[in-house]
Amino acid sequence: MSSVNKVVLAYSGGLDTSVILKWLQDTYQCEIVTFTADLGQGEELEPAREKAKKFGVKEIFIDDLKEEFVRDFVFPMFRANTVYEGEYLLGTSIARPLIAKRLIEIANMTGADTISHGATGKGNDQVRFELGAYALKPDIKIIAPWREWDLLSREKLLNYAEKHGIPIEMKHRQGGSPYSMDANLLHISYEGRHLENPAAEAEEDMWRWTVSPEKAPDEAEYIELEYLGGDPVALNGERLSPANMLATLNKLGGKHGIGRLDLVENRFVGMKSRGCYETPGGTIMLRAHRAIESITLDREVAHLKDDLMPRYASMIYNGYWWAPERRALQVLIDHTQTHVNGTVRLKLYKGNVIVVGRDSKSDSLFDPTIATFEDDAGAYNQADAGGFIKLNALRMRIAAKLNNR
Repeated sequence: MSSVNKVVLAYSGGLDTSVILKWLQDTYQCEIVTFTADLGQGEELEPAREKAKKFGVKEIFIDDLKEEFVRDFVFPMFRANTVYEGEYLLGTSIARPLIAKRLIEIANMTGADTISHGATGKGNDQVRFELGAYALKPDIKIIAPWREWDLLSREKLLNYAEKHGIPIEMKHRQGGSPYSMDANLLHISYEGRHLENPAAEAEEDMWRWTVSPEKAPDEAEYIELEYLGGDPVALNGERLSPANMLATLNKLGGKHGIGRLDLVENRFVGMKSRGCYETPGGTIMLRAHRAIESITLDREVAHLKDDLMPRYASMIYNGYWWAPERRALQVLIDHTQTHVNGTVRLKLYKGNVIVVGRDSKSDSLFDPTIATFEDDAGAYNQADAGGFIKLNALRMRIAAKLNNR
């Protein structure tokens, strides 16, 4: 890489990025700007500021991005009912384009010519960060220490930290959590150690946001979500901001054991990876959104969305949020949501989200005068179905005659 003048580092203040901060200073002899994103991970972020100051960092950004994250990234993704490989609600994936966006914004503000991140060379996040950065600033330089250095074990990281006076939390000295974890308002993920054996059941004490369904309340809880333009805007009649909506649904879902997932997924870089996820609020939102769409979306529009969704999910999982094809598809998805307005009533019970009602006063395509099993007073002529069936069977009838000769 050509000479580096100033680097914006995506910095959590944890062991890895603290080592990276010092390693960048020593290796590249450059000025460092740190950026820490508050995406609702529930951790105290101010210690990151003190750690950065300790190593002479003068420009420190700790940004509350919770509302932007849910409003501009999570909600647009959920308008598509996005699920990767049939199960994963993309909690980690959807946070990365926002972090990349903010890294570039800070680079532009501070005159930095380079960004850096703590993603490893084995995972998807390196791809997501860097595709986003290049899409937003084509000439940006990127340093990915895990692809350059030889500190490829926890022991080597700890030794480096001790040698250079980097504060080490007690949990790291004692071996740390048995999992690699990532959290934001949409989910918390667990990977590594015990979970690297896909045949081993996840330990119950691993889960942090949800109770087990067995220990969830014995009485169901009913909630009502109001939708406007495909996004949830009110819970039980109370208007909530996007971030507050998701945070509240997380608490409700966690209380009832909703949103646990144990998955072996296909990473973009080519390997299979086993991870466990808790996405309580997202699980509720997905079920509710499909319910309100069921009465407000035209059949072929709904089916088109379902056809396109796996490809859209792969774009997000693989890091193409800022790519022209994802942007173009988002325009179509958002257009379909114009009339997705109304309310959905849900029952939460022992790990289940059960739709018990849906209503749209202004946009429902459900016509009870036609759908009724009672006398419809001529609203639907049942005799019309005969010709409809015969025309749709025509090609099969022709083929059958040919085959039966």
